[in-house]
Parts: sequence; structure tokens; C-alpha cells
Amino acid sequence: MSPLLIISCIAGYFSILLLIAWWTSRNANNSSYFLGNKASPWYAVAFGMISDSLSGVTFISVPGAVGASNFSYLQLVLGYVVGYYVIGSVLLPLYYRLNLTSIYTYLLQRFGNYSQKTGSFFFLLSRTLGAAGRLFLAAGVIQLFVFDHFGIPFWLSVSVIIILMLVYTYKGGIKTLVWTDTFQSAFLLLGVVLSIAAISSELNLSFAGMTETVINSSYSKVFFWDWQAKSFFPKQFFGGMFIAIVMTGLDQNMMQKNLSCKSLGEAQKNIYWFSIVMAIVNVFFLSLGVLLYTYSESKGIAIPAKTDNLFPMLALQHLGTFAGLVFIIGLTAATFSSADSVLTTLTTSFYIDFLDAENKSYSEKKKTTIRHIIHIAFAVILLLVILVFKAMNNAAIIDTVLMLAGYTYGPLLGMFAFGLFTKQKVNDKMVPLVCVLSPLLCYYLNLNSVEWLGGYKFGNELLLLNGTLTFAGLRAIRKK
Repeated sequence: MSPLLIISCIAGYFSILLLIAWWTSRNANNSSYFLGNKASPWYAVAFGMISDSLSGVTFISVPGAVGASNFSYLQLVLGYVVGYYVIGSVLLPLYYRLNLTSIYTYLLQRFGNYSQKTGSFFFLLSRTLGAAGRLFLAAGVIQLFVFDHFGIPFWLSVSVIIILMLVYTYKGGIKTLVWTDTFQSAFLLLGVVLSIAAISSELNLSFAGMTETVINSSYSKVFFWDWQAKSFFPKQFFGGMFIAIVMTGLDQNMMQKNLSCKSLGEAQKNIYWFSIVMAIVNVFFLSLGVLLYTYSESKGIAIPAKTDNLFPMLALQHLGTFAGLVFIIGLTAATFSSADSVLTTLTTSFYIDFLDAENKSYSEKKKTTIRHIIHIAFAVILLLVILVFKAMNNAAIIDTVLMLAGYTYGPLLGMFAFGLFTKQKVNDKMVPLVCVLSPLLCYYLNLNSVEWLGGYKFGNELLLLNGTLTFAGLRAIRKK
């Protein structure tokens, strides 16, 4: 497939994003940037959250992982659905009652200034590393199959990508992101559905035949009951539930658009409908994985050592121009929708939780200037972290960095749980120490679990343990 054609598609895609940004950011102010003037339609937020939740890494990794883990990922997704219900029934009412812009302001009101900054810091760290890692891996695929053909260096292609994201989020913030993410979700879904159609066509399968192929495949096993394995159903299900609660309900990046809905009722409709659509979309991704492996086996195509490359390899080198274009559009939508909102929400959290600029007696113009500076600064930081990942050029090290970033969600779970389910105060200055020690203990236990626990391997339940240790630590420093 022609790299020039791929670049043309990406350029056209961004042109539409810039047009949406121009239209939505007219007369935008701080209220528009942070909460979309509290006027975001719930259905647009719900649909847009699909692309916000599914990164470019998910787009290529979930189908590729089917070969090794079958449909076990669906166990996690079922847990997500329960977790989203908890968010809608417990957390959203709290946030709307307190009229929050940054959800970490709750920690300020409940415990104090150190707790607020600790929660915000862990969010800033996790989201910066996570967004940089996902963008690095997805941009690497585009670099390999497109930009390398033109001799364009990685640093330049990534810089252009981030500049484009900066341009269309710079002014409108959440008001713009609600609609750009809706657009990107549509193309992400189009990408996966048309990819399934393209492969089914190559395999001469009707819709009924495709469905039967997926259901009867040896790759479509869903439930696993080996208690020592990471795919053990209770680990996956309850891990998924708490991942959804923490990485959506306690994450400023995922909650800010929810808080831009007109009312609590509309925000709840948004999260409940999103949970249903999200489950269906993941079934599509897993089904796509089955078809990718079925096609490879039928054509005698060797599976890449790194299964993340299976989908791009087949789409861009074996399935023809149509499948290649569909893949590029889907990957572009998944990659940039999960990264663009990060610039806005990192800016929001730093602006409110660290600088407290909204409560200062600054003019509206000065507040806007401060916001713009922070927004640009985080774009630069994101670029620098991606370039550091590139310089490291070691997948194992990068995976470790991203894994460690995931440990920072445990303290958020423990802090919010302690605040919601107890009425006790804590020694606010000791909270940062508790929130550092808990993930360190979990990391050490995870390294030695096989030896200490008779072969037991931790999976997603490690998040719950992390939160429990934080909860216990907060109880230990409670005020009598």
C-alpha cells in the first residue's frame, strides 16, 4: 500500500479535526475549556468515551493477543460493566453534589491540601507516562509502515502529531473534545467493523459464516478457572471492576467530560450506556482477532513474534488497499483520541489542584494565559517522554515504566474509599508517605509472589491489594 496514500488519509483526517475545533472553540472561555459550559449532550459524551478508552495500543494489541489468551479479555470487560455502574451510582452523585471541576478537590475538602496534591500528582504521573507510552507504541507502527519510507525521522513525525493535537485542543478544551472524540469514535468503530468485513470477504464468509467461525474457533474460549494463572475468572472480573472504578471514576481524564453534562441524570445515562456499548465494541475487537488468526493459518502466513504487529502486517501488506486504509483510519482515531484529551485534563488538574489559580484574584485574561502556558508545557513534556522511550529502545524497560505508572492508581482507590466509607480525619501531612509505601510494597510482593505464595501470580487484583494497603495506612494515621 502506498505510504503517500496513507499520509494523505491522515492529513485529511486531521483537517476535519481542525475544522471541528475551529467551530466549537469560537467564543470559548475558561468555563468552556474545563467543563464545556456544562452543556455537553450526554449521548455525545458517551459515544466519545469509546475512543477515549480504547487507545491505539488496544486497537492493535487486543486482536493480536487472542492467539495466546483467547477471549479471556472479555472476563475483564464484564468486570468493567459492573465498575461503571458503581461510578454512576456512587461517584458521579458525589462529584455533582460538590460541583467539582477537578475530582481531586474532594480530597482537599475531605482530608486537606497534602491529600489533594498527592491524588493529583499520582494522576499527573500516571497519565503522562501512560499517554506517552501508548502514543509511542502506536506512532511506532505508523513510523514503521509510513514515515520510514520517506526518510522522516521519528522525532519529527511525533512532534508534528503532538503539535496538531495541541492546536485543536488549545482553545476549546473539553467543549472541543466532546465533539472531536465523537467523530473519532465513529471512525474507530468504522475501522474495526470494516476490517472484519474485509477479512470475512477474503475468507469468503457470509455474516452467518463469520459468526459461526468465531463461535466455533478454538480461540473463542472465554472463562478460565486455573486459580494460579492471571486469566483466572475472579481475578479478571473483580480486577476489571476495580480498574473501571479507578481508571475511569477516579481519573480526571475520564471524568472531566462526564462532569460537563447538563445534570447528574444525564451524566449517569452517559456512563450506563457507555458501559453497554464498550462491552459490544470489545467483542468486535476479539472477534477480529479470531479472524486474523484464521486468515493467517488459511494462507500459511507466519505469525509475527510480536503479536501486536499481526493486525498492521495483514492490513497493510496482505489484505489490499481498502483494508489498509480502514486500518490506518481506525488506528489514527484510536491513537489520537486517547492522547488529545490528556493535554486538557493534565492542564485542568495542575491549574486547579497545584496552582489553585481559579480561586486567585486574577483577571480572566491572566487565568487564560496561565492555562495556555500549562497546556503547552504538558505538550512539551509528553513529547520529551516519548523521545526518552525512543532513546531507551528497550521494550522490557518501557513496559516496566508503564507498569509502575499503573501502581499509582492503588493509592487513589484507597484514599477515595477511606473518604467515602469512613468519617475519620487523617494526619494530612502523612498521606504522601502512605501513598508511596503502598505501591512499593505491592511491587515487591508481586516480584516474589511465585516463590512466597506457592506459584501464585498476581493479575489485576493487585490493584485491590494496593488500595487496601493504602486504606490501612490511612487508618493508621487517623486522628483520634
